[in-house]
Amino acid sequence: MEFTAKQIAEVLKGKVEGDPEVVVSRLAKIEEGVPGTMTFLANPAYTPHIYSTRASIIVVNEDFAATQPVTGTLIRVENAYASFAMLMELFQSMQSGKKGISPYAFISKSARIGEDVYIGEFVSVGEHAVIGNKVQLHPQAFIGDNVTIGDKSIIYSGAKIYHDCVIGIDCTLHAGTVIGADGFGFAPLEGNEYKKIIQAGNVIIEDNVEIGANTTIDRATLGSTIIHRGAKIDNLVQLGHGVEIGENTIIAAQTGIAGSTKIGKNCMIAGQVGIVGHLTIGDNVKIGAQSGVEHDIKDGDAYLGTPALEVGKSRRLYVYWRSFDQLAKKIYQLEKLLKKD
Repeated sequence: MEFTAKQIAEVLKGKVEGDPEVVVSRLAKIEEGVPGTMTFLANPAYTPHIYSTRASIIVVNEDFAATQPVTGTLIRVENAYASFAMLMELFQSMQSGKKGISPYAFISKSARIGEDVYIGEFVSVGEHAVIGNKVQLHPQAFIGDNVTIGDKSIIYSGAKIYHDCVIGIDCTLHAGTVIGADGFGFAPLEGNEYKKIIQAGNVIIEDNVEIGANTTIDRATLGSTIIHRGAKIDNLVQLGHGVEIGENTIIAAQTGIAGSTKIGKNCMIAGQVGIVGHLTIGDNVKIGAQSGVEHDIKDGDAYLGTPALEVGKSRRLYVYWRSFDQLAKKIYQLEKLLKKD
């Protein structure tokens, strides 16, 4: 589809500077822009590219001041990054707006299917499942018995949602995601054996949550594992049984959170973080990459390291650690001097 600068500016509530009738049909990086594409400038590090790009339309912040001629038409907006993200979402929805049910899908007779859905080849929808309007179930997705999926959610190929789990409105589950597998619950017995504890709960994912490829979220032993609205979870993340993730919290790849830990809202958890079970992490907390968290963290704190320490202390200790060999030599030399005395 083609759009003019004027049409795009109306959507973004921006101001056109240049030709309002110039037409674009694709998005591009600013350094790779060609005629007929649209790009954006938000990071100052990419400013030199705005003078060489051949893109027809460039979305910029309101306060952008050119120091050289710019050949493309500018659309000035309050936040170029957020505006371009919205445009990418609109372009994707137009391109991926599939509809229809494949004859090779298996859908239980007791399942309830909404309007304008897409159900691809070899999808399995279990008994009494409820699929909302405009939901997309891509090929080979598995939807278990009694699962509910809210309107406009997208379940990509190979994702598995076990029985009784709930997916909210406008969620995205990427390929290979597993929702509702059994939590890691085993009671030790005599003779170094273990008895499996039945995992009778479920997983509840609220609205506007995105979950990356091959992430696994275990069902609770009792009650629910809960991912609150707006949370964003990267690829290859493991969330144990009974974990709770607060609103708008972001979790990066390869993080593992053990059972029954509660994470507050608006937190940022970097890659490869490990968090032990039964902890409470407050709101607005930041945890640096590869940290190992073994105690509660208060609202607004930032932690780093293994074991995780308050970020300022962790950085000071790292400085000492880098010069530890020199300190050790000085201590050895002082010991020799003391022995001579």
